[in-house]
Amino acid sequence: MKSLFCCPLCSAPLEREETRWLCPAGHSFDRASAGYVNLLPANRKHSKNPGDDRDMVAARSAFLDKGYYQPLREALCQAVTEYAVNFPDPVLVDSGCGEGYYTAGLFQALCREELSPRTAGVDLSKAALRRAAKRLPQGEFSIASAYRLPLADASADVLVNIFSPLAIDEFARVLRPWGLFCYAVPSARHLWEMKQILYPHPYENPVKQEDYPGFVWRSVKEIRHTVCLECGTDIMALFRMTPYAWKTPREGVARLEELDRLDCQIGFDLHLYQRI
Repeated sequence: MKSLFCCPLCSAPLEREETRWLCPAGHSFDRASAGYVNLLPANRKHSKNPGDDRDMVAARSAFLDKGYYQPLREALCQAVTEYAVNFPDPVLVDSGCGEGYYTAGLFQALCREELSPRTAGVDLSKAALRRAAKRLPQGEFSIASAYRLPLADASADVLVNIFSPLAIDEFARVLRPWGLFCYAVPSARHLWEMKQILYPHPYENPVKQEDYPGFVWRSVKEIRHTVCLECGTDIMALFRMTPYAWKTPREGVARLEELDRLDCQIGFDLHLYQRI
């Protein structure tokens, strides 16, 4: 079966076999038992185990499965289905797919519209892709960098990027003309109440509409919601999903760890672009 992915060494199309992906030049990539394939050459790895580790992925997966970010997933699914309904078999790429929470939601939403989507997700984290491949067996998942996507030029109808590295040149390369690019960013006061606990002088997130070469901006969907976190486990899981986990002083983390309840604003801006 022909894969959505192409060879990271020679860019030729890959064929999916039972235990490996193979290109015409003979480059072979083993399929992990969990269902994903590693298409990140060793000379492009910047660490032994890049991406989020197992504990971070487990905490994020448990948090997302409780539906705290469901409003974002619903808005994303609505935007993509409204666009893709004109394509009988749309190709969807999730760059930085993590454990596949949004990827699976999009696939299911497109199937409900009686479409036949083909779905590919890329991430650097083996721990995340193990969960993604289990969550969506119908999809293809690969260890790969967003800056070197193992996809052919103009091969995707939709590309989504949810809080992941913005590789705009690569996104422009793999999207077909007038393909849809969905880009989610935090709103000004996303997680404001958490930041008030972590920092003496919290600041709002910078918010602005960006123009990107090769794309035309179409619209933005503003998602605003308040969640009630009623246990310390969920509070700390949310914290560990954010960049604050890497840069918060120990005393701020200690204040957060003392909480057993937190009502917190959640805000996202979902920007929609089209490839030109």
